[in-house]
Amino acid sequence: MRRKRMLTARSLRKLEGSLFIAPWVFGFIAFLGFPLLFSLYMSFHTVKILPNKVAYDFVGLKFYREIILNSSALYDKLIPYFQEVVLMVPVIVIFALMISILLNQKLYGRFLFRAIFFLPVIFSTGAVLLQFINQGEGNLGFLERFELGGYLDTFLGDSSWAKPVKEVLNHFVLVLWYSGVQILIFLAGLQTISTSAYESARIDGATPWEVFWKITLPAMSPFILLNLIYTVVDMFTFPSNPVIELVNTGNYGFNSALAWIYFFIIIIFLGLVILIYSFMNRRHAKTYA
Repeated sequence: MRRKRMLTARSLRKLEGSLFIAPWVFGFIAFLGFPLLFSLYMSFHTVKILPNKVAYDFVGLKFYREIILNSSALYDKLIPYFQEVVLMVPVIVIFALMISILLNQKLYGRFLFRAIFFLPVIFSTGAVLLQFINQGEGNLGFLERFELGGYLDTFLGDSSWAKPVKEVLNHFVLVLWYSGVQILIFLAGLQTISTSAYESARIDGATPWEVFWKITLPAMSPFILLNLIYTVVDMFTFPSNPVIELVNTGNYGFNSALAWIYFFIIIIFLGLVILIYSFMNRRHAKTYA
């Protein structure tokens, strides 16, 4: 009888868990899962919207071949933005890590400072941030003010990286707008480090620099990886992304194929980021073992 009550209680717990997760599952199927599968279906068809119906003519891999082999539209938009992402991702993650370490110190009004750094995330999301960028609010303009453009042209020459470097420097204020969530994640990670570890290091005579490299950075390793993934996905799916703008114009079949190709590019890029980070993390662990 007692075993039966325990099983019943366990079943109730499972039922509670299922009920809590059910809205997300239904929401995912209705608003994300079904549109995703339907866009995959449309990517193999020419979609014609007629007065009384929507006609789908099967064309197989035609759109995929056209985008990858016979058109430069995707590459013209993707490559410059890809270069900006490669520059911006490490800058955002390092900036967020430094700010979170500062905000984790015992200082007066640190809750106020934490709110100040997170406020841009609330006020500048989606269409609001897009309007800010279009109105030039994200442009610092210090390259023109201090005439640094000429020096960069001399240094970078005709390199394809010249324009992305200038874009990143000119829009450096975006780093602050992009890094709010990452700062919160790093702050949560810093709370997991025991104060006794720092106290032991100080007693042993470790310098702040050694404490950072041997205690703080290894402890933050999983949070750095999490923030790298979050930042890459955030930047590749941001509304101002030129590839997203390209996906949102044109016919349904072609754009669905374009969206799926872009999705696989993001997956490959994420895989490369994780591989490079894992390699650097192992190398750091061996160096400071």
